[in-house]
Amino acid sequence: MPSLEAVSIRLLAALPLMGSPGPATVGSAASGATFGLRRSLPFLAGIILGTTLVLILVSCGVTGLILAIPGAAPVILAAGCAYILYLAYKIATAPPISAATETAKAPTLAGGLVVGVANPKSFAVFGALLSSVVLIPAEPTLDAIFKVAVLICMIVTVNSCWLIFGATFSRVLSTPRLGRAVNIGFAILLICSLVITVLS
Repeated sequence: MPSLEAVSIRLLAALPLMGSPGPATVGSAASGATFGLRRSLPFLAGIILGTTLVLILVSCGVTGLILAIPGAAPVILAAGCAYILYLAYKIATAPPISAATETAKAPTLAGGLVVGVANPKSFAVFGALLSSVVLIPAEPTLDAIFKVAVLICMIVTVNSCWLIFGATFSRVLSTPRLGRAVNIGFAILLICSLVITVLS
């Protein structure tokens, strides 16, 4: 088994990649700020499941096979971008948190799954982390299993923290005007994170 020091170093190296703003993380925070913690949990679960699926596909090499199918990559990317833009619209037009709790429909588990699976950042980050980090040199299969387990824990932690941040932030919004401004701000950040992720 790898030493605690080796795992800690790798976790610290992976944290900026996985925790930096992107469609999934900003989407989690925006949903928390707009719809509250409880109503955003299905969306969070979808993001975690979708991102974990990407991780498993990348670790098994299946991603390369899927993306080798002519036209598959643009379709997956277009579907993810379309949903993220739709989510940004819903967040920007949702009433402030007190009213949104009563009326607006929060993002669903299926929506979170789309964001998690079609997030280009996940493919790049997991490809880099899985190929550049070796924790158990003598056992490649055990090494892969251990890295996937560690990364799944990070997926859950990072996205949950972003959701909690957004939900906590929403509690300080006492006026409808400020709440509306924050919703629009999160929607703009979500679109910016999408553009940056797609272009990078």
